[in-house]
Amino acid sequence: MTDNLFNDPQSLNTLYRPTWCPGCGNFSIWSSIKSALTQLGLPPEQLVIVYDVGCSGNMADFLKVYGFHALHGRAIPPAVGIKLANSDLKVLVVIGDGGGYGEGLTHFLNEMRGNHDITVLVHNNHRYSLTTGQMSPTTPKGTPTKSTPFGAIEQSLNPVALALVNHATFIAREFAVNAAALTARLVEAINHPGFAVIDVLQPCLVFNPQMDTRWYLDHLVALTDEAHDPHNRSLALTQALRPDKIAVGLFWQDSQPQAYHQEDITLKNGPLVRHSLDHIDLTPLLVPFA
Repeated sequence: MTDNLFNDPQSLNTLYRPTWCPGCGNFSIWSSIKSALTQLGLPPEQLVIVYDVGCSGNMADFLKVYGFHALHGRAIPPAVGIKLANSDLKVLVVIGDGGGYGEGLTHFLNEMRGNHDITVLVHNNHRYSLTTGQMSPTTPKGTPTKSTPFGAIEQSLNPVALALVNHATFIAREFAVNAAALTARLVEAINHPGFAVIDVLQPCLVFNPQMDTRWYLDHLVALTDEAHDPHNRSLALTQALRPDKIAVGLFWQDSQPQAYHQEDITLKNGPLVRHSLDHIDLTPLLVPFA
C-alpha cells in the first residue's frame, strides 16, 4: 500500500460488504472511522487498527487498512506493543464492551495507567451480541438476557467513571447514530498524545431492542449543552455518575500529557524499529542452556 488511500471514505472499502444486522450501530461507526481517517489524511503506512473479536471485530473484513485481528479481549496489548515498536504510527483499537470491559478489563485498566498513545474505540451495545445476546459488563441491573433470564443481578460497569479515576488522558462518550459527532471526536482522539477512549453507545436492534435509537435520544444529554469544562476532572466525574441522563461528549482531556513512549528511556533515541541490532550479542545469555 503506497498510494494515499485516505483521501476518500469509499477508497477505504474492501471487496467484502458488512454482514451486520439491519439497523446495527456498527454501520454508523464504520462510516465514522472512514470519514475520520479521510480528514486526518494519514498515509496508509502510518496507521494500524487492532480488532477484537465480536461484531465490532468483524470490521477487520470491511476496512482497507493495515490491521491485526486479536483474540477476544486481547486487542489492547498488541496495540501497545505496536506503538512501542514504532511510536511514529497512529494505533486504533476497535473493540466491544464485552472484550474491552469484560475479558480485557485488566488490559484496559493497566494500559491507560501508562498513558500509552493509542485510541480505544469501544462499541458498547450492552450485550454479547455476536453470541446472540448474553449479558455484558455494561448491561443494566435487572435486565433479562439469554444468560440472565430472571434479570441481571450485578450492577453495570461505568466505563467513563472508571477511566476518569484511572488516569486515561482523553475520555469521551458518543452516540453511534450521530456520525458527524463521532467522526469529529475520533479525529481529536487519534491526534491526542496519550491513551484515548471513546465509549460509543451503539443500538443493537436484534438483541437489545429496548435500547433503540428513540430510547437513546430520550435519555442522552450533550455535555456542550451543560457548559461542561473538559479540563475539570471533578466535574467530569459528576457528569459520568449522574443518574438522570446519559451524558455524551468530551468528559476529560489532559492538556499536557506525557505518553509512555516519551518517558521510556529505551525509546529516547527513537522507535525500536530504528534501533540497530548489530551490537546485540545474545551468546552470554545462552551459555547456561548449552
